[in-house]
Amino acid sequence: MDDTSKYLIHAEIAADGVVERSDVVGAIFGQTEGLLGDELDLRDLQQSSKVGRIDVEIQSEAGRSFGEVTIATSLDKVATATLAAALESITRVGPCTARLDTKSIEDVRAAKRREVVDRAKELLATSFDDTVMSSEEILREVREHVRVEDITEYEGFPAGPHVTESDAIVIVEGRADVLQLLKYGIKNAIAVEGTNVPEAVADLTQEKTVTAFLDGDRGGDLILKELSQVAAVDYVAFAPAGKSVEDLLHHEVFEALREKVPFDVVSETNVPHEAVAATDGSAVPAPESESESPTETVTATTTASAETAGTESPEPVDIEDTADATTDATPDSPETADQAQAAEASESATPTGSDTAPAETLRGHVAAVIGDATGQVRLLDAEFEVLDDGDAEDAFDLVRDAATVPFAVVVDGELSQRVLDVAAQRGVDHVVARSLGEFVKRPTSVRIRTAEQLLGNDA
Repeated sequence: MDDTSKYLIHAEIAADGVVERSDVVGAIFGQTEGLLGDELDLRDLQQSSKVGRIDVEIQSEAGRSFGEVTIATSLDKVATATLAAALESITRVGPCTARLDTKSIEDVRAAKRREVVDRAKELLATSFDDTVMSSEEILREVREHVRVEDITEYEGFPAGPHVTESDAIVIVEGRADVLQLLKYGIKNAIAVEGTNVPEAVADLTQEKTVTAFLDGDRGGDLILKELSQVAAVDYVAFAPAGKSVEDLLHHEVFEALREKVPFDVVSETNVPHEAVAATDGSAVPAPESESESPTETVTATTTASAETAGTESPEPVDIEDTADATTDATPDSPETADQAQAAEASESATPTGSDTAPAETLRGHVAAVIGDATGQVRLLDAEFEVLDDGDAEDAFDLVRDAATVPFAVVVDGELSQRVLDVAAQRGVDHVVARSLGEFVKRPTSVRIRTAEQLLGNDA
């Protein structure tokens, strides 16, 4: 069909015999010649491109032929209708009797207009959504771009640009938390990306003053337990209960950081995160000088951290905290205050490493089993009474098959991942060994120490 055509004439043809396309075209030209005068002569109209090619589709069946004829024209409506009527004057095709009926005249421009309308609707629905932005959306997109540009990485983990050069860092849970702190000007935050604290972040905490700024939910508690085992944390701050760091407003972020507490206070007194994150004055906030600003609070030096921690740890020391605290920062045991005080009193009165010393404390049992190199394992209850003992190589079976879940396990040998896992599964609180093996994962529910950490040079 010619692109300049205005109308399409659709006609049907039927012949009493077998005819072909050339027979139909010849009949149309031959039987309409001179019928409408020189101005509507079909041959002249084709030569002047006012009538297009005559398309014929025909097929034969049972000695009869049927088909369709389509003629495109650029004539006006009157001339096109006259030409269509002239086609019905054909009575023969070749040697056969035939009849040609015009069924319709299609306005090509109307069809094109429908296509234009449909396409315009499609463009209107899809092409303008991403380009029309409100002022608020424009500003938000620009701010987001600036925030993303500021974020960097430390050993593959999301971090602010000042993490490596600052003498203090803020540990948060995820990338969104780092972005939120960047928005408020805190550029020394780093994310652990879950409860499994990476080794690179744990190593970094040994060199910096560390504030753990965690979500006010169960996830924040779990991350704090993990940090206490593998990292050196100086301060702890929590978002308000039920909120995440990434959801906090500007004043909520700095209020939470101002009310951070030394890690020792949280670990030794088992203060829940709701108390640490309280904003009604009920928490025990870290003291701050009158001239200290929120930013200085976040980036305090290591010396100031040590002094502050020293002035804010009024609680009694736990039963094994006489060991070197820098060798293993793990969660405190769940003994009651009475047990801790009784254990301290008995430890101070009992000489370690003595063959005749009573073993009514954890320290005494460690001295008796590991200090004397017995090569054994001993299972203890919460009162430090012996539940069972045996060869150190049978530690796994003894812990697994113990009728009463041990409170503590003392092993004169290397603590393996296998024994540590079964201890965590049974609910053991303390494990003390001569040495520690290579661990893929340390359970947060078990406090792990070596005899040297507990006994010092006497081990």
